[in-house]
Amino acid sequence: MLVTGFPAGMFQTNCYILALPNTTECVVVDPGQDATEPLVEFLTQSNLTPTAVLLTHGHLDHVWSVKPVCDKYGVPAYIHPDDRYMLSDPGRGIGPTMKQFIDGIEFTEPETVVELKDGDVLDHAGMSFTVVHTPGHTGGSVAFRTVAPTEDGPLDVALTGDTLFQGSIGRSDLPGGNHQQLLDSIAEKLLPLPDSTAVLPGHGGSTSIGAERQSNPFLLDIQSANKGN
Repeated sequence: MLVTGFPAGMFQTNCYILALPNTTECVVVDPGQDATEPLVEFLTQSNLTPTAVLLTHGHLDHVWSVKPVCDKYGVPAYIHPDDRYMLSDPGRGIGPTMKQFIDGIEFTEPETVVELKDGDVLDHAGMSFTVVHTPGHTGGSVAFRTVAPTEDGPLDVALTGDTLFQGSIGRSDLPGGNHQQLLDSIAEKLLPLPDSTAVLPGHGGSTSIGAERQSNPFLLDIQSANKGN
């Protein structure tokens, strides 16, 4: 499986492209600010065409370019209903301080938006993605789980958005955020995954569930509490 990405815009949000070998179809995840031009350039050079755009949540740094990308390729955007409002009114999700940076900019939804729910299985470009609802960073945050074929066998992959990072977790101080809910989501939905699961976060470098279980300082209290139960 081709899994590649690049940090886009002033927020350096990871935009991912996933595709199976010897195919011309792919899936795009979280096209953020200024992602359209480099994304289209890469897809053209790689002879790839997206069949869907998956959104881990509705914050502007993850959805800024979703409409131009979806409209260019005529594909749907997938987002949890609790975050859908941010596609057309992103200021409600980022707070008054950051909202000033987008004053005067109009945002609208792509032509086709599909709402997600926990446990949904999305089949696109020959791949299956399982939706895992992980509220806390936002009410509609989700992770997407898939399996990547490798020379050593199948590898579980989790695209975690801004829920879980390498050595950190997402912020919960913006509208719709809830710190305890975020910790609960990680404990209940992500930490039970196999240690070998590759984690592709919304910002920063990739990691694994095992690595974060061992060294992520934000998860130590969660694991201590679980051991005591």
